[in-house]
Amino acid sequence: MSLVPTVLLWIHVAAGMTALSVFWLPMVARKGGPLHRRVGWVYVGAMAAVAVTGIAMCGWQLATNRSASLPSYLFLGYVGVLSWASASLGVRVLRAKSRTAAHRHPYDLGLPVVLILAAVGILSYGVVLRAPLLMGFAPVGLLVGGSQLRYWLRPPTTRMHWWYEHLGAMVGSSIGALTAFLVVNAHRLGLNGFQLWLWLTPTVVGVVGMRLWVRHYQRRFEARPAPARGPVATRATP
Repeated sequence: MSLVPTVLLWIHVAAGMTALSVFWLPMVARKGGPLHRRVGWVYVGAMAAVAVTGIAMCGWQLATNRSASLPSYLFLGYVGVLSWASASLGVRVLRAKSRTAAHRHPYDLGLPVVLILAAVGILSYGVVLRAPLLMGFAPVGLLVGGSQLRYWLRPPTTRMHWWYEHLGAMVGSSIGALTAFLVVNAHRLGLNGFQLWLWLTPTVVGVVGMRLWVRHYQRRFEARPAPARGPVATRATP
């Protein structure tokens, strides 16, 4: 392996390990507090590095036409797009939390479209190559990309829509990163990377935990009294 892909791979691994090491801290820290924000940005930065290096390694492989390990590099590039689409959504919803109508920013709509196209591409290529790694992960991108488009193109239906979407996006990105880590490194753990339970366990545990978490906050927010109207409320607004 030449120097460029070697350096990219080490950065990719280091960023992935950083993300997997800290992703749980914002979940247990006080929401909106200093620890939540600072570690959250560390996680987002690490996921950005995972995405960029994964896509770069995939591009390098395509440019040098080394087809022997092409499915693995296509998987890295695809996971890079998937991880960044989820982590990016988790940040972007915070900047559009006051919206009351559909949101059509080119970046926010373009990223899930790219993810859907990438999913269709690796699904097609996976069928041609009979590569389970590509075929198995493609539906995740279709679901995530479709969900993001639906969120942005529909007016919010709840006051705390941004909170639930932020939580779901961050948990979703960590599920994708953890699943990719397990699949790629399964052989080092003495496991078969294509066993169905290995693919589904992080998703099932993560989705169930996220649903319970969302319900907890829904009950909490619904029990909170509506903000007072009038001059006092106006003066108290930062």
